[in-house]
Amino acid sequence: MLRPVSLLPAFLDLRGARAVIVGGGRVALRRAQTLLRAGLSVTVVAPQVQAELSALPVAVVARAYAPGDLRGAALVVAATPDAGVNAQVVQEARAQGSLVNDAADAARGTLRFAAVAEEAGVQVAVSSGRELPMLAQALAQRCAALLPTEAQLCGWTAQREAALILPEPEKHTALNTLREDIRRALGAA
Repeated sequence: MLRPVSLLPAFLDLRGARAVIVGGGRVALRRAQTLLRAGLSVTVVAPQVQAELSALPVAVVARAYAPGDLRGAALVVAATPDAGVNAQVVQEARAQGSLVNDAADAARGTLRFAAVAEEAGVQVAVSSGRELPMLAQALAQRCAALLPTEAQLCGWTAQREAALILPEPEKHTALNTLREDIRRALGAA
C-alpha cells in the first residue's frame, strides 16, 4: 500500500487577506464561517446563496463564476456542485498562486481544511492524511477534552514568565518543573 503524501501542517496568519468562495451552499457557508473567524475578507460568487451565508459579513456576487473573479485572492474555495466549474476555479487559483481548496476533491487543491479543537486560544488541527474527514473530526473531538482551561493557561504562562527572569540553573529547573506540570495535567507524563 502506498503511503499518502505528507502535507505541510501550518497555521497561517491571513488576517485582512482576500478570500473568494465560489458556491453558495452548505459547504460554502462552513468555509465562510471558518475564514471569517480567521479574519479574512470573504467574497462569495454564486448565482444562488443560502440565506445564512448572505447574513454573514461577506460580499456576495450573485452570478455564476467567471474567469477573473479570483483576482487578488490569497485563498480560494471551489464549493459548487459542478465538478467542471470547480476544476476551472482550481486551475485559475493555482495559475495565480492562490491557496485553493476544492471542497469536492481535496487532492486537486493546495489547501485542506483541518478538523479543529480550540479552547482559550490553544488550537489543535487534525488531518487524517486521507479522505476521511470523519476520522479527523473524531480525533479533534478527543483532543478538545485535553485542552487547558483559560485559568490553567494563564497560570502556566505566568510561571513561564517568572522562570525566564531567573538566573541559571534556577531558570532551567523552573522551566523543567513547568514542563512536567503541563505534561501531568494533560495526561502525557
